[in-house]
Amino acid sequence: MEKTKKLSNTFKISLIAIFLIAVFCIAITPVTLQNDTYYTIKIGEHIENNGIDMKDPFSWHDNLDYTYPHWLYDLLTFKIFSQFGFEGIYVVTVILSVILGLSLYFVSSKISKNNIIAFLVTFGALYLIKDYIAARAQLVTFILFVWSIFCIEKFIENRKIRYGVALFGIATLIANLHVAVWPFFFVLFLPYIGELFVAILGDFIIYRKFNQFKLKFKIKHSKNEMKIQKYKEQLRQLEEKLEKIKVKRTNDLQNPYKIKIEKNKNVKWLILVMLICVVTGFLTPLGDTPFTYLIKTMQGNTTQNINEHLPMTLSAQPETLCAIIILLGILTFTKTKIKLRDLFMIGGLSYLMLLSKRQVTMFALVGTIILGKLIVDFVFGDTAKKQGLSERVERLEKIALKPIIVIAMILVVGWFSWTNCKDKFDDKIVDPRNYPVAACDYILKNIDLSKARFYNEYNYGSYMLFRGIPVFIDSRADLYAPEFSGLEDDIFMDFINVSSVGTFYEDIFEKYNITHAIMNKNAKISMIIDKTNDSNYKKIYSDNYFVIYQRLNAKER
Repeated sequence: MEKTKKLSNTFKISLIAIFLIAVFCIAITPVTLQNDTYYTIKIGEHIENNGIDMKDPFSWHDNLDYTYPHWLYDLLTFKIFSQFGFEGIYVVTVILSVILGLSLYFVSSKISKNNIIAFLVTFGALYLIKDYIAARAQLVTFILFVWSIFCIEKFIENRKIRYGVALFGIATLIANLHVAVWPFFFVLFLPYIGELFVAILGDFIIYRKFNQFKLKFKIKHSKNEMKIQKYKEQLRQLEEKLEKIKVKRTNDLQNPYKIKIEKNKNVKWLILVMLICVVTGFLTPLGDTPFTYLIKTMQGNTTQNINEHLPMTLSAQPETLCAIIILLGILTFTKTKIKLRDLFMIGGLSYLMLLSKRQVTMFALVGTIILGKLIVDFVFGDTAKKQGLSERVERLEKIALKPIIVIAMILVVGWFSWTNCKDKFDDKIVDPRNYPVAACDYILKNIDLSKARFYNEYNYGSYMLFRGIPVFIDSRADLYAPEFSGLEDDIFMDFINVSSVGTFYEDIFEKYNITHAIMNKNAKISMIIDKTNDSNYKKIYSDNYFVIYQRLNAKER
């Protein structure tokens, strides 16, 4: 009866948690589509009609190679758009956001074995990554990475083959949905392998197995009876000593000071699963792209000039800093112990996060699962039981279901949700302040695109190509770098230099024979042209946000 009642309380808490998480996920999903969504739709349409030809059809630059790094996501997004329009994409993004939140809650609760703590860390993780919720392929891979952690943990726990099969399936999906993050799938295995390596190395050094093996070898191959007896005596003494060390080390491992090292034999099979998953890199229509994409990206300049790829400054991310302080506080000021693999994972993700601010997403998603385990260990561990804390937390479930507590939780989540969505009520799915909606209408009515070469800025190039206007650049940054484009010219860096006025705009425009330039009114080039009354440029269109110039000295095409 007591067990049934406890299960009933757990179920009620889960229902409340699921409802509140879903509400918050809906609130943090943006209404306005991001620039990547527009090229995603157009590429999906191109794949539907022409297949994957490994060439870019949307820029006016000739013969650009394109790798279609998230071809399956592009195709699926186009199919949704063709049936339900932009509203359909928004609804699907909301659904994916909710699935991410619920997946994180479910995985955290299964691993930490506590629903209340799982809810708290899930809410914290979602708050940390709220700015990265968008109609992009990364939203799907966030979900897949969360489930990857679940499958890895379950596999080393019971080595059931279904978890290995699931990992293979996840790797295949990532290779086709978002190939740029496919290598990161294998990074998730490294902390587990690192822990096993340390455990084996510890055995090798502490037990002095090499000396043991050497003495046995001498006994077997020596022909001198006196030496054999001598070696046997040395071996006996060594084995006695090793047995004492082994007992002491076993006790130390059972009750370590801070770091628990587990020698889990299932990790050896996990390594085999990881190696098998490498095959998924060939299960795409992209050739060797899964194996080369990240290398080419790191060789180029795009990651050094795109905001989300830049190193993170902790002072500019107070929420992330708070999460790190909480984690360090638990490890420093409590008797909570951390598994070596979790320490490796947190350390590695922190390093990646500092290198690239977009990795805060993985730090939040995976790190909060680990944080949940640490909090539960603190509350329910042996030390906690001696202090009587576990009984208090068991009563917490009953307290959490009291009407006043439930109302308080609803109010807190409601306040955070309102804070994040109150400014979105007037947002449009296509925001004319950020995308040249009216300007594109003018271009399509008044300019012969077969003879035009537009210079445009990075953030709205995707919208222009969505409207059928060939572009100078768009947010597919890698496409315009020589590592991917197959051209000698570094189009991406030419854009960076001219947009920042590091290079005189006329030099770049002449190099590419630009005929027209469309820019935001507050763009540096636009202000320079207006202030200097540059006679080579005729303003042919202007609205509240965008302006179009005709370059009069352009060569006829």
